[in-house]
Amino acid sequence: MGSSVELVMNIFYKSLLSLSLLCLLFAVIFLLVGYSASVYGPLIIAMFVFLALGVRGTNTLFKSFAFSIWIFASVSFAMFYPELVTNVGGINTAIFIVPLIQLIMFGMGTQLSLKDFTGVMKRPKGVLVGILCQFTIMPIVGISIALSFGFTAEIAAGIVLIGSCPGGVASNVMAFIAESDLALSITLTAVATMISPFMTPLLMELLAGQFVPIDAIAMMMSILNMIIFPIVLGLIFNHFLHGKLKWLDDIMPVISMVGIAVIITVITAAGRDSLVSIGLLLILAAIIHNALGYLFGYWGGRLMGMDENSCRTIALEVGMQNGGMASGLAAEMGKIATVGLAPAVFGPWMNISGSTLANWWRRKALKNENLEENNVTEKVLNHQKFSDK
Repeated sequence: MGSSVELVMNIFYKSLLSLSLLCLLFAVIFLLVGYSASVYGPLIIAMFVFLALGVRGTNTLFKSFAFSIWIFASVSFAMFYPELVTNVGGINTAIFIVPLIQLIMFGMGTQLSLKDFTGVMKRPKGVLVGILCQFTIMPIVGISIALSFGFTAEIAAGIVLIGSCPGGVASNVMAFIAESDLALSITLTAVATMISPFMTPLLMELLAGQFVPIDAIAMMMSILNMIIFPIVLGLIFNHFLHGKLKWLDDIMPVISMVGIAVIITVITAAGRDSLVSIGLLLILAAIIHNALGYLFGYWGGRLMGMDENSCRTIALEVGMQNGGMASGLAAEMGKIATVGLAPAVFGPWMNISGSTLANWWRRKALKNENLEENNVTEKVLNHQKFSDK
């Protein structure tokens, strides 16, 4: 019975992948022939939906891309039908961005505890190196890319903004997948987030002040209201009610993922015209920004004498920023359609690249473990042979 159900599900998932491929094929044909977006647009959206459902039946690596594919489906919908996203029932959907981020940050807080902060005392060097890399490498890379690509002032400010934000919860997930130092990852995320009310406004004023007016005090208050207070409430909730409301523990990750998808969709719809003109250039900037974060984060740890697992953790923390926080700050600045574009583009790419890198490191770690086990087994067998003689 079990094998029959498994066979049916395999056929179902393969059918979804086939439908995805067909949608892509017809979308490309209609695009080349010259049909309007109203014809090939729904096919592109359907392609991502079928792909997101279909990869659930594939191996672990592709499964990890499912959430990112759903994001692409949402972004595609926002690009083809922006008016259906930006205004729902006469309500400007941008007003939901900050409350959603507060909810996501509360969920982050429920996954933390005071011991995550005491990790600073246990491993001060790792935390210090990670924080130093976080708030130097990415802001510098961000301003360098913004100036090199010649983006308009508000788009450039958005790139600096995403680079000036701390690491997000996604980096903890990737550290877990990569079998790197999860405890260090969680501590770095927690500490970087808690000092972000001071560091992010300071970096924005120093680096992005040339692009747009920056009110550092107002930004600090926004971070406290939008990020820190919800996390503190989540910490209190976790301290007193940990394990007592299991349904909440189970549902918060889902709420967080849906919230992130909604935020990115709203920002994409609001900035749709700008994305049409600079979309490919912004994607290229996201790839370079993210890759340099991993590269410099890893080798920054190496230069400071950190071990391999710690270096991988720092690379993920540096390369993956809190896109939700950047989006919320852009909304608070009233520039969601311009400053908010970089976080909307960079966020999905960070999930894709982070999943790929984490899975590659995981396979490498497992391979090394198997080699070590084989070496130990070989030594034992050789010892037994020597004893028998």
